[in-house]
Amino acid sequence: MSHFTTIKVQIKRGEILHEVLQELGYQVECNTDVRGYRGDKTQAEYVIRQKNGYDLGFRRNGENYEIVADFWGAKINEQKFVNSISQKYAHKTLMATVQEQGFNVEDEEVLADGTVRVVVGRWV
Repeated sequence: MSHFTTIKVQIKRGEILHEVLQELGYQVECNTDVRGYRGDKTQAEYVIRQKNGYDLGFRRNGENYEIVADFWGAKINEQKFVNSISQKYAHKTLMATVQEQGFNVEDEEVLADGTVRVVVGRWV
């Protein structure tokens, strides 16, 4: 019986996801197996290897990615994990979009609650 759980996340751009995972300090392998309970395996595009043998994977499902892992065996706080990746991904995606559309970042600050406030502008 498989113990893998999938979590849908609002992540569409794999190259940005890969950058985010590396910036957060994870060693990422591409297009390989995610290891789980009793040697169960499933495929994913981006895999974070863990020494305990329970990996964390990201695989495309339609337009978005989903996280696939045996969270019980991985022994991580899945909510914290998802939140840290989602926040950094949203910030990197915003910055890429700002640049692609010709805007400049005028101001950026992290508020007391952890929210990132970004002000952009463009000369017309």
